[in-house]
Amino acid sequence: MNAEAVNPATPGPVTSGRVTPTGTRRKARPRLDLRRLGRAALLGPASRDRLPDAIGHVVDAHRAHHPDAVLEPLRRAYLLAESSHRGQMRKSGEPYITHPLAVTLILAELGAETTTLTASLLHDTVEDTEVTLDQVREQFGEEVSYLVDGVTKLEKVDYGAAAEPETFRKMLVATGNDVRVMSIKLADRLHNMRTLGVMRPAKQERIAKVTRDVLIPLAERLGVQALKTELEDLVFAILHPEENEHTRELILRNASRADDPLAEVADEVRKVLREADISAEVRIRPRHFVSVHRVSRKRGRLRGADFGRLLVLVNEDADCYGVLGELHTCLTPVVSEFKDFIAVPKFNLYQSLHTAVARDDGQVVEVLIRTHQMHKVAEAGVVALGNPYAAPAEEQSASDDERVDPTRPGWLSRLLEWQRGAPDPDTFWSTLREDLAQDREITVFRPDGGTIGLPDGATCVDAAYAQYGEDAHACIGARVNGRLATLSTTLKDGDTVQLLMGQDPASEPSREWLEHAHTPAARIAIQRWLTAHPAQSDPPAARPEEARRAPRPVDESAAQAPEAVPGPSTGAQVLADRPGATVRLAGCCTPVPPDEVTGFAVRGGAVTVHRVECAAVARMKDAGRAEVGVRWGEGAECRVTLVAESFVRPHLLADLTEAMALEGAEIVSATVEPPTHQQVRHTYTVQLPDAAHLPSLMRAMRNVAGVYDVGRAKPQIRGT
Repeated sequence: MNAEAVNPATPGPVTSGRVTPTGTRRKARPRLDLRRLGRAALLGPASRDRLPDAIGHVVDAHRAHHPDAVLEPLRRAYLLAESSHRGQMRKSGEPYITHPLAVTLILAELGAETTTLTASLLHDTVEDTEVTLDQVREQFGEEVSYLVDGVTKLEKVDYGAAAEPETFRKMLVATGNDVRVMSIKLADRLHNMRTLGVMRPAKQERIAKVTRDVLIPLAERLGVQALKTELEDLVFAILHPEENEHTRELILRNASRADDPLAEVADEVRKVLREADISAEVRIRPRHFVSVHRVSRKRGRLRGADFGRLLVLVNEDADCYGVLGELHTCLTPVVSEFKDFIAVPKFNLYQSLHTAVARDDGQVVEVLIRTHQMHKVAEAGVVALGNPYAAPAEEQSASDDERVDPTRPGWLSRLLEWQRGAPDPDTFWSTLREDLAQDREITVFRPDGGTIGLPDGATCVDAAYAQYGEDAHACIGARVNGRLATLSTTLKDGDTVQLLMGQDPASEPSREWLEHAHTPAARIAIQRWLTAHPAQSDPPAARPEEARRAPRPVDESAAQAPEAVPGPSTGAQVLADRPGATVRLAGCCTPVPPDEVTGFAVRGGAVTVHRVECAAVARMKDAGRAEVGVRWGEGAECRVTLVAESFVRPHLLADLTEAMALEGAEIVSATVEPPTHQQVRHTYTVQLPDAAHLPSLMRAMRNVAGVYDVGRAKPQIRGT
C-alpha cells in the first residue's frame, strides 16, 4: 500500500498556462486541496446518471485533451476504487482514495487517454483491497486489466540493493510490453514524492535516491519532461537541502528585479515575427530549481537571462524554420548554440529547434522553437501519443523506428533486446545503470543516410552493434567522415560512420573491445560471446597455436625503409638513351610498367630509373643532375614493393601470402610492423612474371578479410 502523506518537502514548480493542440491558451489549475478532495470522495453523489464530484477535475483535464472521450469507464472505475479503498487512510490522515485520484489527475493533465486513466484509478485496488484481477477484467476489459496487473507487479518491486538486479529486470520486461504501465508508475511516484514530508528522513533519502538513479532517467527516456523536472526538484530538495535553499534565494532575488531581460527580448521577438507575418506564440519559460542550480555551477554569477528561456510555438514544421530565419536575421545569433532536433529527433521523441540570441549588454537568451504538437510531446512524451492500440495515423511513416509503435519507443525496444541477452542479472543491472547515467545522446549518420542514436562518448564498437547486432562480431574497422578509423574511435554528434565488415565467418570480437564499448547492446553481446568461447578469448600468451600463426613484429626501422631491399640489375626491360649503360630500377620507388619514368646517371656509368613523382627526382634536379631519357622495353618481368594496411586478426598473414601466391607473385622480402591500435602495416617486395598482373594482385590482397587498403610503396627521399 502506498501510504506516503502530504506536507511536500518543497512546493512544486510554478506552471504557466498550458496550450492545447489547437493553440488556445487555457488557464493553469491550482494544486488540489487533498483534504477537500477526500471529503468529496466520501460525500459526493454516486448516482449512475452523474459523474461523482470527486473526479470533476480529472474529467475537465481529460476533456481538454480528448473532448469526445467516453467518460463512463471513469465513473465506474472511480466508484469501484472508492468503495474498495473505503476505510483505508494515508499516513497524513486523508482517505486513501485521494492518492489514485491525484495520480489520475497528473496523467489527465498530460493528455493520457481514457484507458490509462481508468487503470490509474484502479492501480492499487488489486494490491491493497479485496478486488481481484479477474473482477477488473470482467468489468473493464483485458486492456485495463493488463495495465493494472503491470502496475501491481511494479508495486511489489523491492528497491533494496540486494534485490535490485532481478526485480528491476522483471519490472522493465513488464513495462516494455506497454509503456503506459510505466507512465502510471511515474505519476504514482510523483504524487508520493510530493507527499513525502511525513516519512522518516532516512526513508525519504532512500526513496529519493532510487527516484534519482532509476525513475528520473526512465522519465527522461520516455520523454515525460513534465514529470521528470518536478521529480528532479523534489529529489534535489531532499538530498541537497542547503543547495536547494540557496537556489531558492537566487530565484526570489531575480524575481524582485525591476528589469526583466527575458521579457524585453520576448517583446522584441514578437515584434519581429509580427512584421514577418508569422503566427506564433512567444512565452517565457522559467527554469526549474535543478536547472537554475546547474546553470549557476556552469556560469558562476547568474544574470537575468539565465533564469529562463523563450519558447516560440507555431502551427507547422516549416514555420519553425521561418522563425529561426527571422531571429537570425534581425537579432544577433549565437551560432554555436544552434541545434536542430526537428530534422534529427532525440531518442525519446523530442523535437525542437534550439538557438540563442545575444543582447547588447552581453546577456544570452536561449530560444526554443517548436510546433504545438511538438510541445505536447516534449512535455508528456509517450503519454501524449494516444491509445497505442488504435490504428496508426495515415501520415505516420512506417520506416520511422522511433514513432511507429508509441508503446515501444526505440530506446525501450533496444533495452528489451539486450536485457534478454544479458548473461546474468548483475550484468544487466550494471549496464542499465551506466546507460541511465547517460544524459546526452549523439546522432551519427550511416552512408545510406540513415541515423544511429548513441550515448555521448560512444565509439565505433557501439555503432557496429547498434547497426548490426551480433553480426558486428565480424566488424574489422570503420571509416569516420571518410577517413579510416579504429573501432575504439570516439564518435561525435553528426559524424558519418561506415562500418567495414569482414567476410571471414570465423571472425570474432576481441576482449579489448569491452574497454571501448559504452552501450549495453555492445557490452552484453561481446560479453556473451566471450563467455561462450573461453578458449578463443584467452590472451595471446595462453594460446601458443595462435601465437605461432600471428604476424611477428620486426625491426621498425627496416619496415620504414622498404627501398633498402636490393633490386635486380635489370628487372623489367628498360631502354636508356645512353648505349651500353647498366640500367637499374630505383629501390625507393620501385617503378614498373606502365609508370612514367625518368633516369639519372650515377657513379660507374649506370643509369638509375625513378618514377617521375619520386621525391628523389626533385632533389636531384635541384642539385643540377642531368636527366637521362628512359623508356620501357618489351621485357615483362618486374619487381614492385607493395604496402598493405589491415586490422589485426588470427591467420591474417597466412591468408594474405596465400592470396599473393595464387596470383603468381614471388615474395622476395616482407616486413610486418608491430600492431598499433589493432592495426598492422605489411610491406612486401614481390617479383611478378608480367607487370600486367599488378592490378589483379592488388585486388586479391584487398579482398582478404581484414585488409582495408593496398598501395604501391610511396617514393622515399634518399640518395641514389
